[in-house]
Amino acid sequence: MQIYLVGGAVRDQLLGHPYHEKDYVVVGSSPEQLLALGFQAVGKDFPVFLHPETHEEYALARTERKSGQGYHGFEFYTAADVSLEDDLQRRDLTINAIAMDDAGHIYDPYQGQQDIENKILRHVSPAFAEDPLRVLRVARFAARYAAYGFRVATETLALMQQLAQSGELNHLSAERVWKETSRALMEARAEVYFEVLRQCGALKVLFPEIDALFGVPQRAEYHPEIDCGIHTLMSLQQACQANYSLEVRFAVLVHDLGKALTPAEQLPRHILHEQRGIEPVTALCERLKVPTQLKQLALVVCKEHLKCHQIYQLKAGTIWRLLQRLDVLRRPERVVAFSQACECDAKGRLHFENRDYPQAQFILAVAEVARSIKAHSLPKDLKPADIGEMLITRRIEAIGQYKKQNPSPLAAE
Repeated sequence: MQIYLVGGAVRDQLLGHPYHEKDYVVVGSSPEQLLALGFQAVGKDFPVFLHPETHEEYALARTERKSGQGYHGFEFYTAADVSLEDDLQRRDLTINAIAMDDAGHIYDPYQGQQDIENKILRHVSPAFAEDPLRVLRVARFAARYAAYGFRVATETLALMQQLAQSGELNHLSAERVWKETSRALMEARAEVYFEVLRQCGALKVLFPEIDALFGVPQRAEYHPEIDCGIHTLMSLQQACQANYSLEVRFAVLVHDLGKALTPAEQLPRHILHEQRGIEPVTALCERLKVPTQLKQLALVVCKEHLKCHQIYQLKAGTIWRLLQRLDVLRRPERVVAFSQACECDAKGRLHFENRDYPQAQFILAVAEVARSIKAHSLPKDLKPADIGEMLITRRIEAIGQYKKQNPSPLAAE
């Protein structure tokens, strides 16, 4: 029995990229032998075992054969005669098909180290095209390692295009698509994930609402980058640079979906795009089974982001009603997330990247002003039925007073 460290831990060690999980492959063994050594079986599709002390994953070396459609359409063969090279050959990319023994010796039968040096994401074998999930994985790796200068090999991109055109992507479960996408959104260059998916035609299949934004023009004075799709990815890049949460990054990604539905005769203006965006945002969230909390923020950002941009011009009562829709009293953290998403939208434009966005601090400040007005500060002789209305009145008055004391610093004013 021989044990090798494989996959991400070896790859990232060679790259100098931080990693946390370690995976091992076991060659020349059997489930019975590992169980006898105290390992715990956890794999359903193929034998994977947890180490009795470290709880790290150890998988028996295996080969696989396509037997159906989608991610689960494979038959696996695990036996003592499966070699390390056989196991590495079934992996997606050469940079993931490198192994290391406990003495630190590297085994690299598919030239993964050379591709790391050349900054290339390249498939190991033609079997790559048998697994549609690999389209998403490669796009995610492209996002992760974009900062190192990595690009997808031309021949690998061709196989990804083949998969996108084959209909195989339609067999991926919503859970798998969302898992890969949510992980990609948290990479430092998340926008690259969507760029690669668009390059290979997968964006149109899996995210048609986002794909439809590309090629749709906007008014140059507000959006020098012109293209709605480019603006969306520039806004997402802002969210990544600020290291905002997954919730904020997803909301930024879908905030302008309504612009793809603007009637042609209205272009490049996008009147009422916020309302038009509600349906495609809802459809995308439901199709991918996006968590409820993310869906809720995405919808409120879609509907209300223009009001944040215009907040200095809004009346105190209008600001209070916006804060109510953001659930300011129960969920002040949502106002924070909302302001962050709106800031990314404002800065995600050509030559606007470094502009100040005082609206974010303003809405957070008036939110605190509104929250500071409590029932115990009202007159003691007030009738219970009048408390709610009086609280609203006091909060609007307080917001109005704050507005007077803090006029807009924007040059336009």
